[in-house]
Amino acid sequence: MDAISTFAPWFDDLLGGVWITVLVTVLGAAGALVVSFAFGLLSLSRGRPQRFVARLFIEFFRGSSLLVQLWWLFFVMPTFGWTLEPLAAGVLAFSLNYGAYGAEVVRGAVNAVPRTQSEATVALNMTPYQRMRLVVLPQAVVGMIPPFGNLLIQLLKATPLVYTITIVDVTAVTQSFRAAEGHELFIFSLALLVYLVLAYLLTLGVRFLERRAKAAVGQDEPARRRFRLRGPLVEKEAA
Repeated sequence: MDAISTFAPWFDDLLGGVWITVLVTVLGAAGALVVSFAFGLLSLSRGRPQRFVARLFIEFFRGSSLLVQLWWLFFVMPTFGWTLEPLAAGVLAFSLNYGAYGAEVVRGAVNAVPRTQSEATVALNMTPYQRMRLVVLPQAVVGMIPPFGNLLIQLLKATPLVYTITIVDVTAVTQSFRAAEGHELFIFSLALLVYLVLAYLLTLGVRFLERRAKAAVGQDEPARRRFRLRGPLVEKEAA
C-alpha cells in the first residue's frame, strides 16, 4: 500500500509514457510495413542491380545493432547537418531495422504462393502489376500476417531503447520513479504488466487481421463445414 500511495502522483506520468510507447510502436510499425514491402518486392525483381540494393539494405540493418542505429541517427546525423527530433529518430530507426526483417517475410510469403497461380494470370493476359496486386499479394498477405505479428511484438518490446535518446516512455517513467522513490519490486512489476497488456492487445489485433485476410481469399471456412468434411461423415454424405 505504501508503494501505491507513493506512486499516485506519478500516475499521469505513466499514462503519458504509455502513450509515447504506443505512438512509437504504431508509427514504427507503419514505417516498417512500408519498408518491408518496398525492399521485399525489390528483392524479387528480375534485375540484378535492384536485387543487390535490396540485399545490401536488408543485410546491413539486420546485421547491425538496433541500439547503435538509433544512436547513429540521433547523435551522429547532426554532424552532417541533419538533426532529427528524438521521436523522428526513434521511429526511423525502428522502421528501417524491422523493415529489413519484414522484407524477408514479404519475399518468403510471395515465393510461397503456388507458381500455378502466376501461370494462370499469364493465360488471362494480366500485366505483372495486375498479377501481383490481384492474385499473388492477397494470398501472400495471409502468410505474412503471423510473422509480421511477431515482429510487431518484438518492436513493442524494443521501444524502451528510445529512453536512451531522451524520449519519456514507460521505461523512462519507471526509471525516474525508482531513482526518486525506490520500490523496485512494485515499479518494475507494474512496467512488466503494462508491456504484457499492450502485447496482448496487439496479438488480438493481429489475429483479427489474419481472420479477415483468410476470409478475403476464401481460406476461412465455417467451423461446421470443416467438421462435416472430416471422418465418417464424409462417407455418410457420399452414400
